[in-house]
Amino acid sequence: MCGRGTIYDQPVHIAVMDFRFMGASLGSAAGEKITRTIENGCEKREPVLIVSASGGARMQEGILSLMQLAKTSAALAKLAELKVPYISILTNPTMAGVMASFASLGDIILAEPEALIGFAGPRVIKETTQQDLPKGFQTSEFLLEHGLIDKIVHRHKMRETLARLLKTLYSKESAS
Repeated sequence: MCGRGTIYDQPVHIAVMDFRFMGASLGSAAGEKITRTIENGCEKREPVLIVSASGGARMQEGILSLMQLAKTSAALAKLAELKVPYISILTNPTMAGVMASFASLGDIILAEPEALIGFAGPRVIKETTQQDLPKGFQTSEFLLEHGLIDKIVHRHKMRETLARLLKTLYSKESAS
């Protein structure tokens, strides 16, 4: 789901992934919608929020799905050149290519408590490395402790947190 709205009078372009539909795997249609959301943020010079929840690229689409990872990241590079804020919100789970691309590129990265976040799942890593993983590995708390995200925010506090961040990072006057 993508659109434009306001959070406490602060304009924002938003894309939200829904894990209930095919594990929120990123396919060409979703990638196009997310890219257009970012491009709209560029055009209007207004902040972009992406709420990620994903098992990764949609394997049924093959290379077209994988291309979305680069496409969305390239659009975010243009947004960064314009110095327009991008806030990434990680929910449970945010994994694989989505995490390796646009979900990890936020100027500010927020995560929900106890969210599973990473590239490969813990079982895959453990089987590959033949080593036990640290306690809480790939949780939002572990990532915060190791400096990979900026803050953990409960969903019921997200709106006010975003409003404060947007007010601090962006004003229509500074974007002109």
